[in-house]
Amino acid sequence: MFADIATRFFRDRWPIEATRTQIETEDGFDRALWAEIADLGWTGIAIPEEHGGVGLELAELVPIVEPMGRHLYGGPFVATQLAVQALVAGGDAEQQQAWLPRIAEGAIATVATVEADGSWELESGEATAEAAGNGWRLAGEKCFVLDAAAAELVVVTVSVDGAPAVALISSDRIPKSALEREIVVDETRRSYRFALDDVTVDAGALIRGDAAARAILAIRDAALLLVSAEACGGIAGTLELVVSYLGSRRQFDRLIGSYQALKHPTVDILIGLERARSHLYHAATVIGKPGAEVALRMAKAESSDAFAFAGDRAIQFHGGFGFTYECDAQLFLRRALWCQYQYGDAHHQRRHLAPLLLE
Repeated sequence: MFADIATRFFRDRWPIEATRTQIETEDGFDRALWAEIADLGWTGIAIPEEHGGVGLELAELVPIVEPMGRHLYGGPFVATQLAVQALVAGGDAEQQQAWLPRIAEGAIATVATVEADGSWELESGEATAEAAGNGWRLAGEKCFVLDAAAAELVVVTVSVDGAPAVALISSDRIPKSALEREIVVDETRRSYRFALDDVTVDAGALIRGDAAARAILAIRDAALLLVSAEACGGIAGTLELVVSYLGSRRQFDRLIGSYQALKHPTVDILIGLERARSHLYHAATVIGKPGAEVALRMAKAESSDAFAFAGDRAIQFHGGFGFTYECDAQLFLRRALWCQYQYGDAHHQRRHLAPLLLE
């Protein structure tokens, strides 16, 4: 049901022309459309009922995120859901009550986990929190913080005396000078560098100890699942674009789709999509259970490679036009490159898979 509704919604409400229009805006997404998404209850799907949500599992987000990727939607849905998972897994009752009902109603949130060294190990990093009066003063810098300028809550990984912790920073604690817009390959995204120096939070806005470890693990697992879902949707959108072009472009009085040199790679895209989706939906069924890390990393590795291959072939099949900004194939390739390196590329995932499978 979710898949059918989401597929129709984004097919009708977010054509490729909408993507190009929003690229030119400051927010990068349509706030009216975001309000509709919240009204549909999607922002609260994985939020417990006692906090105003639907009370379903993270897996139920997959059939919604997949068509988002298929239609290159660039809004803050995934970033918000990563923050939700951190709160559900590690937040105390007061922290959950403060934020989860607001997010269920449409408040935007995001996570800040990556630093300048580019490490995908979320528990590492040089950002710190130190006690200051009745609260905590943060220091350090985060990058690739999606939709930070629009977010009411930023969930930030830091360390306290060398131990991982998580800070919950409300937008009223973030000076405008702390956020700097980054130029990234996927122009549908709004990514920011976040300077934490002198940002302070109250004592109750810090998650420490085992709760922090659970929150960070939840961010990682949710990111691997939802970015894989977005990538699978992107592969499907790329395949649709390729098939449409091969079925309309003529060369030497023949449709170019009739040539085997183009048929076979197109089939390879389809096979890559089916393989990636199989891993994705398996990962969705086992997330939160023992052995889930293997399934999640496999899904991310397969979807990253398959999407990059599809985007590359789409450019090639369009010939010289494929290298121009007017060709929609480059939008899909840009999204593929972005998804490929979010929370670890295929090589990174396989490096972690080796000991999990072989030792």
